[in-house]
Amino acid sequence: MSQSPFKICIIVGTRPEAIKLASVIQRFKSSSSFDTRVILTGQHREMVDQVMQLFDLRADGDLAIMQPQQTLTDITCRSLQGLEMLFRKMQPDAVLVQGDTTTAFAATLAAFYQKIPVGHVEAGLRTDDMFNPYPEEANRRLISQITQLHFAPTSQAVDNLRRSGVVGEIYQTGNTVIDALLMVAERQPACDLPNLDWQKYRVLLATVHRRENWGEPLKDIAKGFLQILNKFPDTALLLPLHRNPTVREPLQAMLGDHPRVFLTEPLDYGELVGAIQRCYLLLTDSGGLQEEAPSLGKPVLVLRETTERPEAIAAGTAKLVGTNPTNIFAVASELLSNPTVYKAMATAINPFGDGHAAERILQIVENYCQKAAERS
Repeated sequence: MSQSPFKICIIVGTRPEAIKLASVIQRFKSSSSFDTRVILTGQHREMVDQVMQLFDLRADGDLAIMQPQQTLTDITCRSLQGLEMLFRKMQPDAVLVQGDTTTAFAATLAAFYQKIPVGHVEAGLRTDDMFNPYPEEANRRLISQITQLHFAPTSQAVDNLRRSGVVGEIYQTGNTVIDALLMVAERQPACDLPNLDWQKYRVLLATVHRRENWGEPLKDIAKGFLQILNKFPDTALLLPLHRNPTVREPLQAMLGDHPRVFLTEPLDYGELVGAIQRCYLLLTDSGGLQEEAPSLGKPVLVLRETTERPEAIAAGTAKLVGTNPTNIFAVASELLSNPTVYKAMATAINPFGDGHAAERILQIVENYCQKAAERS
């Protein structure tokens, strides 16, 4: 008698999760070995919908938890309650979560309470500073303690997990974000923005949103941007603004009147990939962009004091510049003035993957579920 498909539940809360799980969802949905259900918590709304549309994905359920001014406690509690009911009804053989969001942590805890095995995509990232980034460092550490399958993107992440003494099986798979990036980049997506002439300027693509950069660090970052623009008249700054007023309002106040600063609403993922392909370099506090940009040959300056992706620093694809405006200006100036230094970063090998991570994850989960079925 043939084995009925294993029931898999993949949880998505935020736009980065949707991007990094897109190739995983596609693989599992197309496999006859699995009955795969995709559940949105609604931690992000329009931004997740854009990604689902771009990759032609459909959700099988939506908790719709998003509320104005929601706190981390709100997200955790509403996700836990919604997923408990859903898991009781579905009885999945395994749950897959991604990264270090509050959705991923709540989904892992909800699955653990139902004794459902969890597979953690992008496991093993660490800064060893519990409040930097906050709450991500705590989320990923907590997830690691109750996960059965750890899908680590790099050998460093594998070492971090082993050093943490986690229970569960550890596999190095590469990072699924490279799978997604290469799929979209092949389409050569457009990034047409009013008044921004990609041919006229060396465009600096910037993103800033992390909680630890709110307040004075955000203002310091903006000062650094202005110093760069003032020294290099052939540069322009493209800065898609986060929707949170705490982030966007100070940036609008400091940068909004500059003729070579282009403040936009968040780009959809296709536009973002198009912007990476066309820009000169990136200045960002995003984790995902540290992984993505090197695959497209673009140097990354990390606007943070720490990074859970030290592989990028070691490989030479990224530099940690923090939030001090003098430091941001100095490092960016070197890249804009010295072609040799720029080329060294632009041609360094990306340590985060080869575009086949989702295939590996599918095979590992299938083997795991098969063994579990044989034991029972």
